[in-house]
Amino acid sequence: MARTVWDSSLGKKTVMAVSGLIMLLYLVVHMIGNLKIFFGAGEFNHYAHWLRTVGEPFMHYEWTLWIIRVVLVVAVVAHAVSAYQLSRRDIRARPGKYVHKKPRASYATRTMRWGGIILGLFIVWHILDLTTGTVHSGGFQEGHPYQNVVDTFSTWYGNVIYIVAMLALGLHVRHGFWSAAQTLGVGSRTRDRALKAVANVLALLLTAGFIAVPVGVMTGVVS
Repeated sequence: MARTVWDSSLGKKTVMAVSGLIMLLYLVVHMIGNLKIFFGAGEFNHYAHWLRTVGEPFMHYEWTLWIIRVVLVVAVVAHAVSAYQLSRRDIRARPGKYVHKKPRASYATRTMRWGGIILGLFIVWHILDLTTGTVHSGGFQEGHPYQNVVDTFSTWYGNVIYIVAMLALGLHVRHGFWSAAQTLGVGSRTRDRALKAVANVLALLLTAGFIAVPVGVMTGVVS
């Protein structure tokens, strides 16, 4: 049954919708956590340490964090694979170009496709920068996330990469949230306007919330 569902276009769209909502929930929590940086190094570093001790003593040190990471990796992979296979299936189903193009639909499709690629590359860079410290500038300091963030956004390329990725994220969330609602059967003619408004607000808040951190470092508010 699982294979039958996965092989269908509706099944792949459902996987995309559910995995997308899981990532969206994480992004909201992650953005709120990021904004703690405006309360100083002590508050931000304490929050980063708390993430590793969530669930203690029932859960061992970092177990909860690793469970979250595994769930996110599964969600990202499922989302990306579903999107790729649906895109290939859509291309194969079209014998030729449409006589009458649909600018809005094609624009949304291109935005989601390229936005997804940009975000996928950003996730790799973000992990190598602030989790492993492999590409980090200024000397990565284990256990000092506040200073690591300041180091990253003290470079022009760190700001450019992050801000471009967050703008792509906003566009992705704006279209993806509404699409997920349609796939899961939540959307309707009477709810479409409200769903689109929620999508716009979520996209705006996430984009502004994430970009506030590099802007704070660039302006000296966070230093």
